Amino acid sequence: MELVPCTVAAFPGHDGGYDRDTPGLYPDLLRPKPDGGIRPLASSWTSAWVDITVEGAELAGSHEVPVRVTGSAGEVLFEDRLTITVLGRRLPELAIVNSHWFHCDGLASFYGVEVFSEEHWNAIDKFIASAAEMGVNSLLTPTWTPPLDTAIGGERLPTQLIGIAEGGGEYSFDFSLLERWLEICARHGIKYLEIAHLFTQWGARFTPAIYVTTGTEAVRRFGWDVPATDPSYRRLMAALLPELRVVLSEHWSLDRVFFHISDEPHGEKALASYLEAKAVVADLLEGVEVVDALSDYAFYTSGAVNRPIVATDAVGPFLEAGMDRLWVYYCTAQDAGVANRFIAMPSARNRVLGHQLFAMKCSGFLHWGFNFYNTAYSVSSIDPFKDTCAGGNFQGGDSFMVYPGDEGTPWASIRFKIFAQAMADHRAFTLLEELAGRAAVMDIIDSNGQGGPLAMDSFNYDPVHYLRSRQQVNEAIAGATP
Repeated sequence: MELVPCTVAAFPGHDGGYDRDTPGLYPDLLRPKPDGGIRPLASSWTSAWVDITVEGAELAGSHEVPVRVTGSAGEVLFEDRLTITVLGRRLPELAIVNSHWFHCDGLASFYGVEVFSEEHWNAIDKFIASAAEMGVNSLLTPTWTPPLDTAIGGERLPTQLIGIAEGGGEYSFDFSLLERWLEICARHGIKYLEIAHLFTQWGARFTPAIYVTTGTEAVRRFGWDVPATDPSYRRLMAALLPELRVVLSEHWSLDRVFFHISDEPHGEKALASYLEAKAVVADLLEGVEVVDALSDYAFYTSGAVNRPIVATDAVGPFLEAGMDRLWVYYCTAQDAGVANRFIAMPSARNRVLGHQLFAMKCSGFLHWGFNFYNTAYSVSSIDPFKDTCAGGNFQGGDSFMVYPGDEGTPWASIRFKIFAQAMADHRAFTLLEELAGRAAVMDIIDSNGQGGPLAMDSFNYDPVHYLRSRQQVNEAIAGATP
């Protein structure tokens, strides 16, 4: 584990559940050490993270694993033996949607390669594989450059999978890059796809930056300068979305595809513009699932969003209304009283999510930043080894879970590993529920550490609790397995 700079550990008004709240160096980066060598530094924090991977049930049982640390001259500094117990059951697939938005532009910018060149595809492949290792099973797909975290009037590096050409007043489409993306996702076990948002963030007032080729040159035809209700955008969508649905039906499955209108709309004005934008494409999206992240309850009660993805600190009204199949999300704003994954937070606050998602019967989780390597609003790119706070705009670690390592290879963070454990917890809870009933799981995990039930805003901060509860679940699985 290596230290990384964190200029924004916490925002003013945060709660007391942080390890520290001041700028400094924090442990986070898990740089691979193929030779096993670690160089301790004076007056600094150094440690190693070791994973033990079990591939098959034939290894079920208890195993003695030797651990030895030697010095540079080969002298033994420490040694011990650990007992590892392997259960003879494979965890089921994650029973919920777990989405972390994937950002192709950051990979091209950091590695200095052309968008969708072979070098870029190499990095995309490796980063998607890494996301799957973290339990991610749904990926945001850049059918066109996602209109997210982009300054009004600005533009992110274009990453558009669908080739769009116009000639003779008619549109034609090239889906070959999208098909390559689908093949990579399928190969790495990604189960769901999210199509890039159809309108801009924070209210759906404008169109995404979409490039169209006329003749031999691709030019930006849509963007912040084209209103959501412009007839030219409707004409494009009327041609594109039916063909896109056919391609997805042939190469994927439409019941495992989610469409988005606009991200995080809120307020009466945004509700009006959201409804106007949605009307532009509503008939073209008939029969597919539309989901959007929001916190404004009015967007749900008005019928504007049938499947909201609700901020974890705003779930109260939705739960009270008895909403089923609830999705939740957290991001930079959820910094007090709820779970999150900032670098300055203790790992228990990251791992609790698996318990919460199971206890609240949530059907999905969303986070916006698996590998966002830009400043806020994508004004410029960053080096995540030097800047973990998106140019000082977000708490350290909010915008990415992996670091861009050598040759397009992602390097994990502590937060990556803990989040993967949270999803593995959820899978174990699902297995025990199948074997012994839901009550058997809840008897173990339904505690906030203060005598009350587990909730989104009330949970146990004791790290030992999560190790102990998982051990108890494992033992219950072993006892219930014939």
